[in-house]
Amino acid sequence: MKALLALEDGTVFEGTSFTCAGEAVGEVVFNTNLTGYQEVLTDPSYKGQIVTMTYPLIGTYGINDEDLESDGAKVEAFVVREYQQYPSNWRSGKSLKDFLLESNTIGIEGIDTRALTRRLRIQGAMKGIISTFDLDSASLVKRAREWVGLVDQDLVRTVTCPAPYRWSGGRPQEFHQAGFDRQQPGFRVAAIDTGIKYNILRSLEKRACQVLVLPASTSADDILALNPDGIFLSNGPGDPAGVPYVFENLRQLIGTKPIFGICLGHQMLGLALGGKTYKLKFGHRGGNQPVKNLATGKVEITSQNHGFCVDIDSMAKTGVELTHVNLNDNTLEGMEHRQKRLFSVQYHPEASPGPHDSDYLFDQFIDSMGRVGA
Repeated sequence: MKALLALEDGTVFEGTSFTCAGEAVGEVVFNTNLTGYQEVLTDPSYKGQIVTMTYPLIGTYGINDEDLESDGAKVEAFVVREYQQYPSNWRSGKSLKDFLLESNTIGIEGIDTRALTRRLRIQGAMKGIISTFDLDSASLVKRAREWVGLVDQDLVRTVTCPAPYRWSGGRPQEFHQAGFDRQQPGFRVAAIDTGIKYNILRSLEKRACQVLVLPASTSADDILALNPDGIFLSNGPGDPAGVPYVFENLRQLIGTKPIFGICLGHQMLGLALGGKTYKLKFGHRGGNQPVKNLATGKVEITSQNHGFCVDIDSMAKTGVELTHVNLNDNTLEGMEHRQKRLFSVQYHPEASPGPHDSDYLFDQFIDSMGRVGA
């Protein structure tokens, strides 16, 4: 069925829904990955966004149960050049269409994604709306402009877990009020869920960590009462400044336990330490972002997904050491405060599929927990 995609600047693209009838409003962004559409769709960091892939053929290998990053699709809608309805892969359990239908997520094809990406690259990420009902271009553009947008909005509450749970055996497990199993070996990690990806939890479990995932609103007192060996701050969607209860709570945790933050967690640490954040023009979304490790001089190819960033100048008087910088635009990609036992990165070292150049950061977290009391 016919579908229109309208942007706030007045641009309208015509396509076809390959899933269902419906409407979706969100910030329209692009991702440059050649593969990994399943991980993109299920990444909670994309909540509030309409995602277009720059690679033209999407759906070729279907969907499997092993590569999910959450319990289902989190994007508001999905835009592709050409949908491949007959997947061919030995791991495929269902088609992309069937997967999107399970969450009533609209997917459209036939859009000139090259032209769309170029417009977003030049003009910046924009508010947009997709509809199979309202096919009046002027009406859709007006509705896109009227949407509230992402700035100052709290999207974390829509993706955080409703209750604590344990991660074990590669999947979420029921939480027991006793907290951590003190008889089980390995470091105990309290993971604050602002939209956590499953592969982060897989990476921690791979290193024999006992992981307890906590809602984003969990108080500092409740976290410390669990007596974890370390605290992990997850990725997540939207504007970090719109979630003050997280970074204000985080201020009470800084210095009490080793802390490791990724993506939104990195931004939350920046705000908690007294820094500032701002919105990037079109964000960093893809698996080929070059980041320089300032300690080693090496360049790491990284996977990223974020539209906001920590202001590098605002961290000058916070006592942190800048550890990583983006070579495309010189934005802050990593920082560390050795006295307060915390470090964070803007990108995703757990990326799958994606480069594994930064996988060592999980080992660094393990090492930081091991140094406590040594």
